[in-house]
Amino acid sequence: MSSSATRSAAREDAFRLLFATRIAVLDGAMGSMIQTFKLEEPDFRGTRFLAHPHDLKGNNDLLSLTRPDVIESIHADYFAAGADIVETNTFSSTSIAMADYRCEPLVREINLAAVACARRAADRAEAADPSRLRFVAGAIGPLNRTLSMSPDVNRPDYRAVTWDDVVAAYTEQIDALLDAGVDALLVETIFDTLNAKAALFAIDQVFDRRGNDSRVPVMVSVTITDASGRTLSGQTIGAFFASIAHARPFSVGINCALGGAAMRPYVEELAGLADCYTSCYPNAGLPNAFGGYDEAPADMAKVLGEFAANGWVNLVGGCCGSTPAHIAAIAQAVKGRAPRMVPQAARALRLSGLEPLAVA
Repeated sequence: MSSSATRSAAREDAFRLLFATRIAVLDGAMGSMIQTFKLEEPDFRGTRFLAHPHDLKGNNDLLSLTRPDVIESIHADYFAAGADIVETNTFSSTSIAMADYRCEPLVREINLAAVACARRAADRAEAADPSRLRFVAGAIGPLNRTLSMSPDVNRPDYRAVTWDDVVAAYTEQIDALLDAGVDALLVETIFDTLNAKAALFAIDQVFDRRGNDSRVPVMVSVTITDASGRTLSGQTIGAFFASIAHARPFSVGINCALGGAAMRPYVEELAGLADCYTSCYPNAGLPNAFGGYDEAPADMAKVLGEFAANGWVNLVGGCCGSTPAHIAAIAQAVKGRAPRMVPQAARALRLSGLEPLAVA
């Protein structure tokens, strides 16, 4: 085994030990934190993309190339607040999403740069406190096109993208994230289970092609879009888990869309049925009339602290609107709490459409 493979294996052992011994803490929002810097078009273009033929403002992932100082400082602030894991600034770093900005050729470079930003922040945090390792999870977003639904109400059979397109886009991103040295992969903010299955299929294919030394923990997080308790493509939390359980995820959880209090029944349900670690990183409440988020750190921490006390979670953090102050409060709220014990699922045939079906 090479020295790099040995180091990777040691970090994976440490990553798994973290979850086995205490509740781990994830970072908070990236997009809403970037907004606090009030960046304009020149920040997104830098000097390299002055002649780019399309507006670039809003392409937050590109900032890993043009304003790495901003991205690295956000990661550093989350580590300083108590996060064990930060997500890379790669939520939209696929060719499908980057097509909106005509940046498809930059996908690999953006992913490599984003991991480098996170890793530099992690290395500095570890140097400041060698007693704690800090980890980098490669963020894999849901895409801006869906395999399950038509974007045209008059053509319900139409799809803007194919399975092969989605698998190819995710494969390019996954290869780059692994080449850059992430400690885990996080398929997150899933609103369409079929997109998620394409991502998990791509991950499995990449692992098989690259060999066992390339394997890292695979984390999965779904978004419940409203009080119906379903994903945008219509599945309940139980049906969603049955749909992706074959991938044997390291963890499964819920993020985005809702505040923590509204997630309570779904987090409890998932904690009872998932035979892997569970996670929860909600928004800082629902967005207000101005698109901001009003839930205070103490309020968010209280809810997640209750989830921890009830034995429902192994990983907590924040999504849209959350800040380092929110993560600091959450880290304090779960400190000393025992992590959720992973149940052993009874053997059964489990199927799912919009609802789950278990055949014992």
